[in-house]
Amino acid sequence: MSERKPGRPEATLRRRELLKLGAAAAVGLAAGRVGAAEAKGPAAPAARRGPFNPATAGAMPTRNLGRTGFAVGLFSLGGQGAVEKPDNAAVAVPIVERALDLGVNYVDTSARYGGPSRWSERYVGEVMRRRRKEAFLATKTHDRTAEGSRKLLEASLQLLQTDHVDLWQLHAMSTMEDVEQVFAKGGAIEAMRRAREEGLTRFLGITGHADPDVLAEAIRRFPFDTVLMAVNAADPHRRPFQKVLLPLAVEREMGIVGMKIPARGRLVPGALSMREAMRYVLSLPVSTVIVGVDSIAQLEENVAIARAFTPLGAAQLAELERKAAPVAEQALWFRRA
Repeated sequence: MSERKPGRPEATLRRRELLKLGAAAAVGLAAGRVGAAEAKGPAAPAARRGPFNPATAGAMPTRNLGRTGFAVGLFSLGGQGAVEKPDNAAVAVPIVERALDLGVNYVDTSARYGGPSRWSERYVGEVMRRRRKEAFLATKTHDRTAEGSRKLLEASLQLLQTDHVDLWQLHAMSTMEDVEQVFAKGGAIEAMRRAREEGLTRFLGITGHADPDVLAEAIRRFPFDTVLMAVNAADPHRRPFQKVLLPLAVEREMGIVGMKIPARGRLVPGALSMREAMRYVLSLPVSTVIVGVDSIAQLEENVAIARAFTPLGAAQLAELERKAAPVAEQALWFRRA
């Protein structure tokens, strides 16, 4: 994709539209807190009752996670970084613990994080065993079949030491072939529907890095509750997710979770600071951002950024996009050409 000039009319229009959507997302801050209180009401069955972290309200602003009724903090913990490294419990488990202490109330992991041993789910499970009620817990299946996905989910529940997850997602949907496979007879969507009916998951989601059109097609076929999308300040320079996918997700009232904020060190440090990178994405109409960290110090920095967040204007967004342009190719290594 050719680089846009910030002053061009179509660029300005795009930013104005996104800023309006971002403002609409911000309106959900107070409403989201009400949603959290309702989610933990005593009348709900155990598998349906939403989590509640009492530290969140004083730690950072919250936004509605789409139509789920859950109020999610602006910063959420990703299951990569130190949390997926082999034999790293001494570092990983305290990170998850500290995240909850700091008010993080959404923890993301996957059956694929940490290789065949699934270290990420193991470490997260060590904390969930004691503090499950404090975190909206999300995991994923990378299998495209119903049978394979069901097996992955059953193992996830064991490793996470819980009887249900709050969100179960299709992992890394990258091609139209992926879409056809999961929606075919015997495809993963069958397992997802069944898991929700059985109370093994409360909500269903989809994730992807490579192609916004793939995710948009899947969303048009099925009413997913959430979408986890790779978006950062380099996004406009190659297959932008902000052009069609983001407005579609807003229109469908989905929970929108941003990832690849620092592009695993390819964008931060260097072109942008972590504060700039997070402020850019949080100024879009996302519910939260997930970031995997390597240390408690990084975790604490990210929570502090979320706590002090103020949205950027159109000119500020354009300036960060300009700063990201020279490293756009490496910052978007996960995008299709």
